[in-house]
Amino acid sequence: MPANKYALIRYRTIDRCLTNPGAPFPTKEELRTACEEALYGSEGDRISISTIEKDLNAMRNDGALGYYAPIIYHRDERGYHYEDEDFSIDNLQLNPEELESIRFAARTLVQFKNVPVFSQFGQAIGKIDDRLRMAPNLDTRNLDAVVQFESAPATRGSELLMPILENIQSKKMLRMSYKKFQSDRAKEVSLHPYLLKEYRNRWYVIGWNPERSAYRTYGLDRIQELHDTQESFSVRSDFNPDDFFLHSFGISKIAEAPCDVKIRCSQLEFEYLAAQPVHRSQRLTEIGPGSYELHLHVLLTFELIQFLLGLGSAVEVIEPKDLRQLMQHNLSNALDLYGEI
Repeated sequence: MPANKYALIRYRTIDRCLTNPGAPFPTKEELRTACEEALYGSEGDRISISTIEKDLNAMRNDGALGYYAPIIYHRDERGYHYEDEDFSIDNLQLNPEELESIRFAARTLVQFKNVPVFSQFGQAIGKIDDRLRMAPNLDTRNLDAVVQFESAPATRGSELLMPILENIQSKKMLRMSYKKFQSDRAKEVSLHPYLLKEYRNRWYVIGWNPERSAYRTYGLDRIQELHDTQESFSVRSDFNPDDFFLHSFGISKIAEAPCDVKIRCSQLEFEYLAAQPVHRSQRLTEIGPGSYELHLHVLLTFELIQFLLGLGSAVEVIEPKDLRQLMQHNLSNALDLYGEI
């Protein structure tokens, strides 16, 4: 007997849990909670452990589903996983009804990719459109042999997107256990969440920290636990999501004012930057035969320095002096690491 739509949603949710590298070996209770959240959100009907047990058995043994999922229990880790690490029901061929649903959804998304609310997802929507144009039946077995799309591994914290988004929309305070990369232990943080932002395949939540009386940015991959709270907040009048990162290069927001940055670059780098601008303030000029300049009006953030260091000898910072000295200091330290060759 075919599975009903609720069971299929649970199977997909279980599959995502079993293939999530950020939270391997989920328990039955963790699978139950994830399915409950996927179906009903934070409030609604409950799903029993016995339902999850039946779902695991069906995924393993019900041939009508079109697969036999190699789900096994790991005694040492006390959780479930796929015996075949490459298995996922998302990798299986879809039926005609599922194919048409995906095509319809993709066509709808493409129509809205230039709408401001979807602007940060424009590149992802474009990739979906490209893939559908090259493989309208979504049979990528031959396509993958000749076309490779850029992909990124799943990052920790993506499972927190929905609960944080719900807090933003309902204006409920976030309380979380947060551990910085350079810290030995997590700290409890309270935040009025205002905005979710993606940068280089990582997600961040930006909001007002009432304890510090300042805006703060927190990486979702460093949030160890979210705590339930019903405490409401009001968005500050000085917060504008369109302007907040206007002069930022990356995810950092610092107190200093933005400044004009002048960078001399090679012709090759000039062509790359012209083809794919790195900031909305970017301006490129030719100052002489084979000599070009990149002009930016940005904050001098960590991400800007890392970007310029990554370009190596293809660029030279001319102004401001503070940034030129920072580049010199970083490059000198990097050179010292190699010693004499």
